[in-house]
Amino acid sequence: MSFVEPGSPADLAREVRNHFESAFGSSATVVGRAPGRVNLIGEHTDYNAGLCLPLALPHATYAAVAPRDDRRVRITSLQAPEPWEGTVDRLGPGEVSGWAAYAAGVLWALREAGHDVPGVDVFVHGTVPLGAGLSSSAALECSVAVALVDLLGPDATAADRHGLVAACMRAETEVAGAPTGGMDQTVALMAEAGAALLIDFEDHTTRQVPLALEVAGLALLVTDTRVSHALVDGGYAARRKDCEDAATGLGVPSLRHASLAAVEGLDDERIRRRARHVVSEIERVRATTAAIDAGDWREVGRQFLDSHVSMRDDFEISCPELDTVVQTAVEAGAVGARMTGGGFGGSAVSLVPEERVEAVVRAVDTAFVAAGFRAPQHLLVEPSAGAGIVQQ
Repeated sequence: MSFVEPGSPADLAREVRNHFESAFGSSATVVGRAPGRVNLIGEHTDYNAGLCLPLALPHATYAAVAPRDDRRVRITSLQAPEPWEGTVDRLGPGEVSGWAAYAAGVLWALREAGHDVPGVDVFVHGTVPLGAGLSSSAALECSVAVALVDLLGPDATAADRHGLVAACMRAETEVAGAPTGGMDQTVALMAEAGAALLIDFEDHTTRQVPLALEVAGLALLVTDTRVSHALVDGGYAARRKDCEDAATGLGVPSLRHASLAAVEGLDDERIRRRARHVVSEIERVRATTAAIDAGDWREVGRQFLDSHVSMRDDFEISCPELDTVVQTAVEAGAVGARMTGGGFGGSAVSLVPEERVEAVVRAVDTAFVAAGFRAPQHLLVEPSAGAGIVQQ
C-alpha cells in the first residue's frame, strides 16, 4: 500500500537548491518551507468571521530564493516549462497570471507594506498535491514569504506572522484573483507540531489544540479524489456572495452573529441553506474542539459526518467522489469522515483507528474502481509545524 509521502525537509531543501542552480546558474541564498493544510472542521466559515480548526500537513512547498543586483524577478518550478520573468515594479494586480501570481503577489504585497523588496530569483518545489484542496497555493505563498523576509534581514518588521498572513492573503485575493478568508495562510504560518489550530476570524485570535491521536490509537487519513479543485472558477465566489447576501438580509455584520432561528426566516431558499450551513458549522467547530479537549473521539466523528451532510446538502460543494469516500470510509471502520477544503472536488479527511487504515484505503480504492472514478491518492498525516527556514 502506498501513500503520498511528505519527504524529508533536509532532502527536499537540498533538491530545490540543486534545481535552483540548474535553472539560474547560481546558488540560492535561503530556502523557505511552508506546509499545506487539512481542515478538520469549519468550512467556509473564515470569511464569515467564524471559527475553523485546521492543522498543518507534513507535506510542504519549498522556495529557494536569491537576491539579484537588478530589478528583475524570475520565478520557476519543475512544472514550469520556462521561468516567469518581470520586474519588481510590475508585480501587482493584472500584471501576473497563472501559478506565478501567487509567488509574485507576495513580493508585491510586501512592497505595498513598505519593504524594500529587491529583484530576486525564485525556484519552488514541494510535495503538497496540486488541486487537492490541501492549500498548495498558501504553501507556495508562505514559503516565498518566509524566505523573502529572511533575505530582507532583521529590519523586516513583516517577520511578525500576522503581517505575513496579511501579505499572503493580499497576494491570493488581489494578484492571483482567488477569494480567500485567510484560514490557509494563518495555519501555514502559525501551526505547531502535534496540534490543530483553532482560529477565530472575528478577532483573529488562535489557540493550539493538542491532538493526542496516537494515544487514542487513531490516524488521520486524507484522500485526494483527484477531482480538480480550484478557487478561481466561480463556485467559491458564488458561495461567498450568498453568505454576504444572507448577512445583509438578516441585518448582521456577518453570519457569525446570526442564529439558526433567524436564518430559517430567510425568504430565499438557496440563501437560507447557505446560511444554515455556515451558522451550524461554526457550532460544529465549537463542539468538535470541546470533544477533542475531552478525548471524546466518537463525538468528533459525529461532528465530521454532520459537517459533510451540511456541505453536501445545504452548501452544495461536494461531489460524487467525495461522497463515496465519506460513505465508504465509515462503512469500513472510520470513526468519522468529511470532505475538506473549499469543495467542488479535492479531498476528504477520515478519522480512522490505526488497525483499520489499510482496510479503509482498500475499500475506498475498490469503490472508486466500481464507480468508474479515477484512482484516488492517500496521505497519512500528522499535525506538523508551520512555515520556517530550512537550515543547511
